[in-house]
Amino acid sequence: MRRFEDKVVLVTGAASGIGRATVERLAQEGAKLLCVDIQAEAVEATAKRAIELGAEAEARVCDVSDPKQCTATVKACIDRFGKLDALCNIAGIIRLSHTHELSLEDWNRVLSVNLTGTFLMSQAALPHLLASGGSIVNTASTAALAGVPWGAAYGASKGGVLALTRSMAVEYGKQGLRVNAVSPGSILTPMGSRSILPDDIDTTLLARLMALDKPRGPEVVAGVVALLASEDGAHINGEQIRIDGGTLA
Repeated sequence: MRRFEDKVVLVTGAASGIGRATVERLAQEGAKLLCVDIQAEAVEATAKRAIELGAEAEARVCDVSDPKQCTATVKACIDRFGKLDALCNIAGIIRLSHTHELSLEDWNRVLSVNLTGTFLMSQAALPHLLASGGSIVNTASTAALAGVPWGAAYGASKGGVLALTRSMAVEYGKQGLRVNAVSPGSILTPMGSRSILPDDIDTTLLARLMALDKPRGPEVVAGVVALLASEDGAHINGEQIRIDGGTLA
């Protein structure tokens, strides 16, 4: 299946997890890729892997919470590939804390990457995506759909991503742009494995985070991202797809 032949895709959060899995999936489907992350060595490794899979790819370091870096990153994509057909906003961070102990610094940082970063990258890419009749795929979370303990900042940021997704979908839909989101849960990623639970938690609340069968790898999310970014998703706009193994069923 070569749904992305001659298509240019920019993927943020490409150094690991869902971002890297998305790059690999799109590379296998023929995309030209700009792989973006704040982790220089890891995102270079992702781009190298995409090239090994037969894609034309380049890595770029970018902090998505910085508007100047976002603008420069999109410009670099256009300079290299000449156009942009899809933007996959996958970059994200998480901080777990009792809400009454959550620092304003951590709150602001989570929102600046997850929500503001999604906005900034989309804003920079919109003129080019409107020109190509392209699409945006954002990354929300099951934390946007149901209460996740100790995840106030993360849940708020991802709820904002869903609202932003729907707003842009309605605003630009008649101009040929589609904007959708995925809402993963119970996905095995480096970000999840590095998450540190706060002290003195009620462990019975952890059941809210578990899939009905088992947690799965990021490739299951990458497949849905590819669907939404491709022409197979041509009649899907303003939607979010939950990928959580039935956690919230």
